[in-house]
Amino acid sequence: MRKEVWFGLTIMAAVVLAAFVLLPAPSMMTNGHLGLLMLALVVVAIMLGFPTAFTLMGMGMVFAWIAYKSSNPDLAVQQTLDLMVQRTYSVMSNDVLISIPLFVFMGYLIERANLIEKLFKSMHLATARVPGSLAVATIVTCAIFATATGIVGAVVTLMGLLALPAMLRAGYSVQLSAGAITAGGCLGILIPPSVMLIVYGATAGVSVVKLYAGAFFPGIMLATLYILYVIVLAKFKPHLAPPMSAEDRIVPLPPFAEIVSTSISNKVLPGLIGAIKGKRNAAVPMQDLLKHLGIAILPALAVAVIMGAIFLKVTAPAPLVDAEGVVAMGGGFTESIEEETASVGGLQEPVEIGGLQALPSEAAAPEAVAKAPAEVVAPSAPAVAAAPVTAQERIAAPASFWIGLASCAVALALFYAYFSFARLEIFKMLLGSFFPLAVMILAVLGTIVFGLATPTEAAAMGSMGGLVLAAAYRKLNMNVLRESVFLTAKTSAMVCWLFVGSSIFSAAFALLGGQELINTWVLSLDMTPVQFMILAQVVIFLLGWPLEWTEIIVIFMPIFIPLLPHFGIDPLFFGLLVALNLQTAFLSPPVAMAAFYLKGVSPPHVTLNQIFAGMMPFMAIQVLAIVLLYQFPAIGLWLPELLYK
Repeated sequence: MRKEVWFGLTIMAAVVLAAFVLLPAPSMMTNGHLGLLMLALVVVAIMLGFPTAFTLMGMGMVFAWIAYKSSNPDLAVQQTLDLMVQRTYSVMSNDVLISIPLFVFMGYLIERANLIEKLFKSMHLATARVPGSLAVATIVTCAIFATATGIVGAVVTLMGLLALPAMLRAGYSVQLSAGAITAGGCLGILIPPSVMLIVYGATAGVSVVKLYAGAFFPGIMLATLYILYVIVLAKFKPHLAPPMSAEDRIVPLPPFAEIVSTSISNKVLPGLIGAIKGKRNAAVPMQDLLKHLGIAILPALAVAVIMGAIFLKVTAPAPLVDAEGVVAMGGGFTESIEEETASVGGLQEPVEIGGLQALPSEAAAPEAVAKAPAEVVAPSAPAVAAAPVTAQERIAAPASFWIGLASCAVALALFYAYFSFARLEIFKMLLGSFFPLAVMILAVLGTIVFGLATPTEAAAMGSMGGLVLAAAYRKLNMNVLRESVFLTAKTSAMVCWLFVGSSIFSAAFALLGGQELINTWVLSLDMTPVQFMILAQVVIFLLGWPLEWTEIIVIFMPIFIPLLPHFGIDPLFFGLLVALNLQTAFLSPPVAMAAFYLKGVSPPHVTLNQIFAGMMPFMAIQVLAIVLLYQFPAIGLWLPELLYK
């Protein structure tokens, strides 16, 4: 029998054995112990292959009936059915979940736009001089594409077809190749816009907007750690990741670039400007020169726009305080009464003097004012005249802005000093593959993070962006649209039924008193917040071996969340740690789905054990990322605190 099967059977046996050893005898069992038994049975049933959603639903209904029967046998069936209806309705009326099918639809459209091949090729050429360039390009491509799609299986499968043969032909080790593909493909469940964060937010009652803002930098940190590991490994063990040959780094140039680079200059700006100014461009159309000059100065224009916006922001004058209406005490009040009295015929609020009283009619208004107390109607000193509002001058820019501007200028100078026509061709490839995806992702995330749109509205814009991209690359047709809609409906139905099953299961668990029993046991241990955090993350890490992230969130998060207030732990920060930790659910055997996705498209000589061995170093990097996030919480909390004070 295969080792993976033995491993799975061992975990199942351990769960069953723990249930029988830790639970009391049947005669001494309480409802709370039945809840713990239900939890163990659900884990075993899922590992046996039963559908997660309907397993949760079935177990929840059976044990909810047991809980109701112990208190009122006559109404047990009716109460159980009512519970199912109420929980289903509450899930389907959750507005946050509307964004899930829209993000999934966006992902399937982008997947079918065939951008990944162009993106991988351009990234490979852009990182050609970096050690382990193929693996680095694979991780970057996976991260970008996984962020745009959020569908781990699709990214790992496509990169397995595209990058794995290329890395094996280049002499890369099977383990490193498999680890780079599977680890990079799983980044989509962490980096926003992530469906996993939506599921956690809906389960834990945490703002999805804050989760997106908080997960942005931890996701970038994890991807950076992956890339650093590959570079260091390729530097010290080049036989595992051979460098790219000089022949493979050659980029074919178009005819105009050949002429300009040989006759004028190999650098883009001097060559194009010299060709436009001089008479040596007779064989080069002016239209080509101007078009490529415009492309070449795009980085400088982008830096100018960004720094200009920052300058306007940091030098904006302080808001004007409108002094109009600010008068000396004792004055102005009389004037306002006189003005209102003189114009009582107009449409206005009636003047109220002496507290609450009947409102005077128009005709009686002068008399009402005449009967007012003398100290109110008596003339007083003239009001202080309001100073005319004048435009304020901008404040001086801080030194940090000028330092940043100088740094950008130096970076641009170095960039253009080495900007050859070969690099211009690579830049054009990036413009056609990387930047459309980056702009769409930043637009979706920006509107969410800066409060311009809700996650649902941003997901709708992302779906529209996916349609536009597919149409722009001439991949949008009825078959693509039909497949995308069908797969979106299938995935959304799975997520929604999973929520329904989880909701029924959580209700049954609470009815039996299982949550209260766990809370009492955890609090009796008298742990510090640090000890509880370590225990929770270790449990989640171990659960990632037999279970997927969806099951961990919908089954076990409702158990951990009620304990957080006692230890003073922010649910947002806890969610970020869990999101990093749940990366292991796709990379840990025996249920590591990313490994099975890759194995399905790998050459026959690539074994599952080799794929598992390649994923182990990346799992260790995930643990390091969790430690870094815990030691430096600002990595995840700085942006939410800055934006949503």
